[in-house]
Amino acid sequence: MAGEFPTVALGDVAVARSGFAFKSSDWTASGVPVVKIANVKDGRLVMDGCSFVSPEVAATAAEFGLVAGDILIAMTGYIGDVALVRPSDLPAVLNQRVGRFSIRDKRHLERRFLFYLLRSPEIRAAIEGLGYGSAQPNVSPSLIHGVEIPLPRPPEQRAIAHILGALDDKIELNRRMNETLEAIARALFKSWFVDFDPVRAKVEGRDTGLPAELADLFPSEFEDSELREIPKGWRVCGLDEVATFRNGLALQNYPPAGDESLPVLKIAQLRSGTSDGADRAAANIPSDCVVNDGDVLFSWSGSLIVDLWCGGQGALNQHLFKVTSEDFPKWFYYLWTKHHLNGFQDIAADKATTMGHIQRKHLGEAKVCVPSARLLKALDERCAPLIESAILARLESRTLTALRDTLLPKLLSGEIRVGAGAKTMPEAV
Repeated sequence: MAGEFPTVALGDVAVARSGFAFKSSDWTASGVPVVKIANVKDGRLVMDGCSFVSPEVAATAAEFGLVAGDILIAMTGYIGDVALVRPSDLPAVLNQRVGRFSIRDKRHLERRFLFYLLRSPEIRAAIEGLGYGSAQPNVSPSLIHGVEIPLPRPPEQRAIAHILGALDDKIELNRRMNETLEAIARALFKSWFVDFDPVRAKVEGRDTGLPAELADLFPSEFEDSELREIPKGWRVCGLDEVATFRNGLALQNYPPAGDESLPVLKIAQLRSGTSDGADRAAANIPSDCVVNDGDVLFSWSGSLIVDLWCGGQGALNQHLFKVTSEDFPKWFYYLWTKHHLNGFQDIAADKATTMGHIQRKHLGEAKVCVPSARLLKALDERCAPLIESAILARLESRTLTALRDTLLPKLLSGEIRVGAGAKTMPEAV
């Protein structure tokens, strides 16, 4: 990495060691989480669907138990992906082909500065370039140790880590806030529209726990329906009756022309939440296939996902629905679609094809309970702000991520210098 700072071999100041070689017979349905290469993503650990070992097996690999602040690197597959272990990730043990760094020279290398070094495009590219193997790339600790890294003086390392860390900490705070906001919205939705808790409370003569003006709008009786017993006066309809599910285009038929184009949003982009590196399509596609921030997207084949898109304007590719409604609020059709997602995934899994999917008839078979217009309006005043706040936080995180990614190479190369007297922070995870 060319720049203002002296360089050293990474192995002179830090050492990477691979994790424990667990056997296939060690895996259990629950227990101590195991960090594999698939869990190391974009600077953090993503442990959804992780593997487990029993506490007894984990004890045999005690030296591979992780602690907060550990820096990890994937050495197979998406080599060079790194993660900083946070307290919320623990307990966990490290699997083979994931490297953990220890600082060899603590006088000259700050731990969190190393983390940002490894995330820099130039260092990531250097490590990726060392990959070998035909099936999927691999890299060894010894090869990683040979990578040249810039090494400013420790006070400047701490200042750089403080600037980038403050951005990352805010991004992480937003992520957790989003999880909380969506969890609250899902809990309220389930209580009101699936379990009918306020109605049951009124039937049984109990307090609903809601403000009187809202509680009064819930019925105090049930009645039979084609679905099951539902609150009196409510109606049952198909999911496709409360929302429009617009399928995307075969965008290879809309090649970009001229200076203006849109990123093509496919399942991979919906999964990652970003259009970085996406194919491009013409900008003059039908307006209902243009995706904007806050739109509800639903991939109906392959990996079935429902999410609020916050990755910027894009073009809707086939195999994705853009979900909209002229009659119902966004939170209502978004949460109903999320509610039926597991059922849709089961349908897709039963398809005897290489890419499972659902059909439009399944949208009609997925039933929705619709309350009175007055009640829906009152609930909208409580649910809409939760979803809108989640969208705004994600958009803020996108801005902060872009700022961090712009500053990172400039700070690490010395193009932007921060004084040794700049405000620093204690190493935090």
